[in-house]
Amino acid sequence: MTARFAVSDKARFDLTVVVLALLTMFGPLSIDMYLPAFGDIAASYQTDSHRVELSLTSFFLGLFIGQLLYGTVADRFGRKPPLYFGLALYIATSLACAYAPNLESLIVLRFFQAIGSCAGLVIARAMVRDLYTPQASAQVFSFLILVMGIAPILAPLAGAYVTQYFGWQSIFTIIAVLAVACLALIHVRLPETRLPNPSVRIRSSLPIYWSVLRDPSFLRYSLAGGVAQSGLFAYISGSPLVFIDHFGLSPEHYSWLFGANAIGIIGMAQLNAWLLRRRDSRKILNKSLPVLGVIASVLLVAGFMDWGFWAVLIPLFLYISTLGMVFPNAMAGALAEQQERAGAASAVTGSLQFLIAGIVSAIVNIVGQWTPLGMAIVMGCCGLAAVTVYSLMRRPSEQ
Repeated sequence: MTARFAVSDKARFDLTVVVLALLTMFGPLSIDMYLPAFGDIAASYQTDSHRVELSLTSFFLGLFIGQLLYGTVADRFGRKPPLYFGLALYIATSLACAYAPNLESLIVLRFFQAIGSCAGLVIARAMVRDLYTPQASAQVFSFLILVMGIAPILAPLAGAYVTQYFGWQSIFTIIAVLAVACLALIHVRLPETRLPNPSVRIRSSLPIYWSVLRDPSFLRYSLAGGVAQSGLFAYISGSPLVFIDHFGLSPEHYSWLFGANAIGIIGMAQLNAWLLRRRDSRKILNKSLPVLGVIASVLLVAGFMDWGFWAVLIPLFLYISTLGMVFPNAMAGALAEQQERAGAASAVTGSLQFLIAGIVSAIVNIVGQWTPLGMAIVMGCCGLAAVTVYSLMRRPSEQ
């Protein structure tokens, strides 16, 4: 069964796209908003912040596994039924997190909360592919990045304020209320973009995922985008140690730096949306990925030569900003030939990216805990590896 609506070659930024963008926010919001509350959570459970970090690890694990659960389900039953289930699970587990009796319970609940949030991540991408051509979908993905980029700027500040005045438990209550509002909006205003398809067998999920992975075009764009984006997770993992511990920034100044980098990726995503009205998505990717490789090389040199604060900060900002142009076009390219199995393809590319990002985040913590060198090495290698993968896996028919 095909989409209920005709596929558009023009990105229309109507309420449907806004709702899809909101769906992608719950994952980042669930990560960034509670980070300032680590100390309070540790004190509440009479433990240390290092153990509280396990609740973040379990959330990332849920993001990896959960996306695979929704792919073929969304292709079999349509987009909205699994979306209802996922948001209901997210709401229930968020409220349960607020009343978790101990840290162990919180860690387990965070895993299932992540699985609930995956519904929005997977199905939003699939619905974009249902509604738009690859060229137009790249523009919509740029808008999704704009909305997702707001979370790293506002969520930590909001989380710190809520924790200070209402307690850390209120964070989970607030995101549950937001999810309820989003669920109501979905029911009223979000159209179903794919009818149920009985020919899709849930028991065949693994073979379907394997067939998606074996598609050379899908794998090329997914790996290139995922490896490039994993540099962002290396930055998230390593930047507090680098800029606060090594360079001596105050937490307040670091938060401004973090926000500036978020603004950079948002700005480039909007420039990408503007360019897509004039240039082909793949041609933009063909230009922006080599630029990312050059920036990664500069970051590597700056790390090895130990040139100081600005020599690291400037290429770091440029790397993160360039992702706003690389990632939307890589995502559009990965889903371009997957319209009949867009749900499965969205699940595979999302899980693949979080798997790579999780490995890279672990590596950056092992390689360099006290200097910029470890972070520079990992981010630089991510950028260069993305360019290499994209170049080596190019088929003769592709530009």
